[in-house]
Amino acid sequence: MSINVVIVDDEPLAREGVALRLQKEKDINIVAECENGSDAIRTILSLKPDLVFLDIKMPKVNGFDVVNAIGSEHMPPVIFLTAYDEYAIEAFNAHAIDYLLKPIDNERFKECLTHAREHILKNKISQRSEQLTQLLSQTKGLTSTSNSTNLPSANINNERLVIRSNGHVYLLKSEDIYWVEAEGDYVSVHTPQKSHLVRETMKNMEQRLNEQGFQRVHRSSIVNLNYVSELISLDSGDYQIILRNNTKVKLSRNYRDILYQRLNAVP
Repeated sequence: MSINVVIVDDEPLAREGVALRLQKEKDINIVAECENGSDAIRTILSLKPDLVFLDIKMPKVNGFDVVNAIGSEHMPPVIFLTAYDEYAIEAFNAHAIDYLLKPIDNERFKECLTHAREHILKNKISQRSEQLTQLLSQTKGLTSTSNSTNLPSANINNERLVIRSNGHVYLLKSEDIYWVEAEGDYVSVHTPQKSHLVRETMKNMEQRLNEQGFQRVHRSSIVNLNYVSELISLDSGDYQIILRNNTKVKLSRNYRDILYQRLNAVP
C-alpha cells in the first residue's frame, strides 16, 4: 500500500528533515510540501492525501486553523509537529493521531509512522473525526494567534457579515471591518480585534460589501472607505492606502479612479 503524504511547515529545514526521513520509506509518496497554512488548506482539499505532517505554530494560519478550515470529517490523519512543552502535549496527545516534538528524534519518528500506518489501514473515519473535533475544542487556550479560521460559511444579512467558526457565530457590522484580503480560495476579514479566515471569493465579498461603504482597491484587497486616512504616491506610479490603524494596502491603477470618486478626492 502506497501512502500519499503532505508536509506542512513554515521552516524549510524542518520540512526537509521530515522529507529526508520519509524518502527512506518505500511505501511513502510525498505529493506536496507547503510553507504556510493557507497553501496547506488548498493542497489538502485538492490532493486528499492519506497522511499530513502538520506544524502547529505557523504565522497567520496555524495547524489548528488548517484542521478547523478543512473540517474534521474531511481532514486526513495528522501527525502534528510541535515545539510545545510537555503540559501542552499531554492535552492533545489523548485526541491527536500522533505528534512529533521538535527537534525530531529518529526512533520517535518511526514510532509515529508505524502508528499512522496502522490507523490508515483501519480507516476509522468516524473515530478520527471525533478525535480532531475534541482536539480543536481542547486546544483553544494553547495557542495565541490573532487569526480565527472559519468554517466555509459567510453571509451578509441586514448589513452584517455573518461568520460561523468552531461553534461560534460572529456578527460583524461594517464598522467592525477595516479591510478584506485574499488568501487563495479564502479571504481574511480584518477587524481591530482579530482576523477571520473565511472560505469565500473576493468577487462575492466585493458584491456583499460594496453597498456598505467598502471599495475594492486591488485584485486581492477591499477596504472600508471610512477607515482610509491617507494615499501615498509611490515611485512606480502606483499608490498606497494607509488605514487608520496604519495598515498599508496597495492601490491598483485599475481601481484608482473609482476610489477617488468614492472618496471625493481629486486625482
